[in-house]
Amino acid sequence: MPKTNIFTPFKKAYQSVYINNLFFYILFGHIFLFVLSFFIKELFVLTLLFTAIFAGVFCFDLFVVFRLKNGIESKRILPEKFSNGDNNDITLEIKNNYPLEVFLEIIDEIPDQFQIRDFNIKAKLKAQSSKIFPYQLKPTERGEYHFGNTNIYVRSILNLVTKRYVLGDEKMVKTYPSFLKLKQFDLKTINSMTSAYGIKRVRRIGNSFEFEQIKEYVQGDNIRDINWKATAKKNQLMVNQFVDEKAQNVYMLIDRGRTMKMPFDGLSLLDYAINASLIVSNVVIQKQDKVGLFSFSKNVNDYVAAERRNHQMGMILESLYNVKTNFEETDFGVLYSAVKHNIKQRSLLLLYTNFDSMDALERQMNYLRAINKNHLLIVIFFKNSEIVELANKSTHSEQEIIKKTVAEKFIYDKEQMVLELSKYGVNSILTTPKNLTIDAINKYIEIKSKGLI
Repeated sequence: MPKTNIFTPFKKAYQSVYINNLFFYILFGHIFLFVLSFFIKELFVLTLLFTAIFAGVFCFDLFVVFRLKNGIESKRILPEKFSNGDNNDITLEIKNNYPLEVFLEIIDEIPDQFQIRDFNIKAKLKAQSSKIFPYQLKPTERGEYHFGNTNIYVRSILNLVTKRYVLGDEKMVKTYPSFLKLKQFDLKTINSMTSAYGIKRVRRIGNSFEFEQIKEYVQGDNIRDINWKATAKKNQLMVNQFVDEKAQNVYMLIDRGRTMKMPFDGLSLLDYAINASLIVSNVVIQKQDKVGLFSFSKNVNDYVAAERRNHQMGMILESLYNVKTNFEETDFGVLYSAVKHNIKQRSLLLLYTNFDSMDALERQMNYLRAINKNHLLIVIFFKNSEIVELANKSTHSEQEIIKKTVAEKFIYDKEQMVLELSKYGVNSILTTPKNLTIDAINKYIEIKSKGLI
């Protein structure tokens, strides 16, 4: 058995004692009085009396603060997992077991990824009472986040001495793609708040609909859908009712090459693509289509076949959690091989990528055209919102004119990429990271409404 040191409890108690500034201010005042009493003899006795009273008050304050071993209790309430790029709620529940009001300073040991070095909550807590202290954290990268202890510094109204409590357990929380936005972009919510979310209403055209049933004609039904045989038999107008084709394949293809490492507002382009993929996948499943995904760079990873299983969203969430970017040039030949090998049925492919220049696009154009022959490919890439702001700024110097000209050249190149893709029949979305999710949902709903898949 390991030997226990009899001084360990005293060492722990000593380490939890903190002398406050007020103690030293008063102590310096007494020193000044002692120095002054060297010249004024009558002051010496009075100074001794003040010192004795001060020592008594200090010992009393020490007794009050340290009289209870568990004077303060703390409980940190964490979510099961964090949502990347969103504000996540954390709650500290503090209980005061002291028979008097105390003053608290709470320092929670937040994960290193947040780089928050000034977290501090100051409060006072009445005797024998509890209080909840909520705060929020916004992660900007996926992975494991480790919380440490909760440090609580307690003092009485005398403010001479403070006791430190080290409470709570170290805990780990995983950060997943932005699942909190799934409810915000729920299909029913979008349908009821179309204009607020920027979702476009698209008129249905074409005949890519499945027959559902024959029903009585009501005002507003399309007269072209009248079933004349059923009308003659029932002696009243009957119409054919159709629904959108279901169980169509939709795949999210995520480029995890070096161009997707570019940051915007704390998140990388890859994380924006991952968050959008999760939300669009949820909309696809609600439209009763089948959704799948994989990521690629020099090779293909995180493959999930397009299905409409009950746990499909869970599988997609776990796969997106593991997508990691790298600093290698993306090989679109690998993408072409993976699509040809794994996706046999004509499908809608949403490709999240980015191109630095027209040359970068032209190098991959043959692969994109080949994929688009057998599938409906949508190339989603990004415009730099900071460059757009720079191009719209007014100029007052030669240097600002040069910067604006360069910015306009970048914007022009991106617009030319859209035209180049369109020339070869490849659909595309040029969007900002902020509008990525809305634009992707818009495009999917538009394609479904037009019956293009």
